[in-house]
Amino acid sequence: MAGRTVAERTQPLINALLGGEPTVAMRFWDGSTVGCPPEQATATVVVRSRRAVRRLLWAPDELGLARAYVAGDIDIEGDVYGVLDLRRLLADDDEGLRLGFDAHGLVLLVRTAAALGALGPPPRPPAQEVRLRGTRHSRARDEGAIRSHYDVGNDFYRLVLGPTMTYSCAYWDDGITTLDAAQEAKYEHICRKLALRPGLRLLDVGCGWGGMVLHAARRHGVDAVGITVSEAQHDLASKRVAAAGLGDRVEIRLQDYRDLGDEQFDAVSSIGMFEHVGEARLRDYASILFGVLRPEGRLLNHGISRPAGPAQPRRRSFIDRYVFPDGELFEVGQVVSVLQEVGFEVRDAESLREHYARTLRAWVANLEANWDEAVASAGAARARVWRLYMAGCSENFEQGRTMIHQVLGVRQGPRGASGMPGTRREWYRTGTGGESGVVYPALEGAAGN
Repeated sequence: MAGRTVAERTQPLINALLGGEPTVAMRFWDGSTVGCPPEQATATVVVRSRRAVRRLLWAPDELGLARAYVAGDIDIEGDVYGVLDLRRLLADDDEGLRLGFDAHGLVLLVRTAAALGALGPPPRPPAQEVRLRGTRHSRARDEGAIRSHYDVGNDFYRLVLGPTMTYSCAYWDDGITTLDAAQEAKYEHICRKLALRPGLRLLDVGCGWGGMVLHAARRHGVDAVGITVSEAQHDLASKRVAAAGLGDRVEIRLQDYRDLGDEQFDAVSSIGMFEHVGEARLRDYASILFGVLRPEGRLLNHGISRPAGPAQPRRRSFIDRYVFPDGELFEVGQVVSVLQEVGFEVRDAESLREHYARTLRAWVANLEANWDEAVASAGAARARVWRLYMAGCSENFEQGRTMIHQVLGVRQGPRGASGMPGTRREWYRTGTGGESGVVYPALEGAAGN
């Protein structure tokens, strides 16, 4: 083995994993390469040290690869999507990377690590890896999960999300070409479904940085309450409400949805919060929101969902350890059933899968365009986490591995009255928010979920 390059020593392992040469370039710490010639490659995987191999040895799955990338032991130069395309060669199901390691593959991995001098104890996981304590989906643990994701710095989120600070799937209506306009169109789309008008009272659950309540108050004249358990979001959303001169009509609370009590609202929106509820709390969540609605009041539940079939455990996934700890996705049929079991009449369900793929690509473009500022704001490891997660999720939505649905439910009034329009067309008629297909101008100083 003496005199052989790192690339030569790792070539058998790479070929065993991929079934042949990689479609991107791979460059190792000694400068040797395998795969696509670097001058022709759209992307290059840079393996910076033996520690990357040792991480894979101790965690031969997507978690090992993610730890290596977050820690900087592996880097990606060029098109991140080109590298992520390798997942279709590595994954044996839709849950995640399995790397195809049978007994022979594991022996090959150990031999390769030994030849590279990479044997040793497991490296410490990056500090960004989240390990929550306490009962799953208890209040304290849920607050910890939310803080780990959302309280990473408003400046960092502004670089990624853009001026609207809206952290949920946009709505790319006809003629819309910019992320800001698509995010405002999303809010308008929801406001139409909820039939908001002056004098009504809106609750936005998981209000983020305040985008929905600001839009609804400005464009539809409602009184609105937004609740969040993120202190960073609460502070900035409150400042945005004050700056907009809407403090008499919009209230931002640091509050858990489980503490809503006997208040009554005409409409409820929940945008990008549903993923944090958990299956054990799903019925409680639906019951509480049903209870705060007046008769003929509507709920718009906007949440990421999973394809049909049994749920797969995510405890060793990159997403669970670094992005959404304790996050749980549900099949849309389960969502509809639970809402109806607690009393809602479900009137509409709309998939926005392709819309979210496009939104995520826009966020990745923002992050990469502002990379140095993002690293200065939140650190290189945090920027790497967000780049990997957003790019990977974009591909998941594009390829149908992940879904997102808006589900509209109504609390019936006396004698079954719903207050619903007779057709969907009536949602899109000219009103206070303009017409469908109009490119909505971005709100100056807007905030978002």
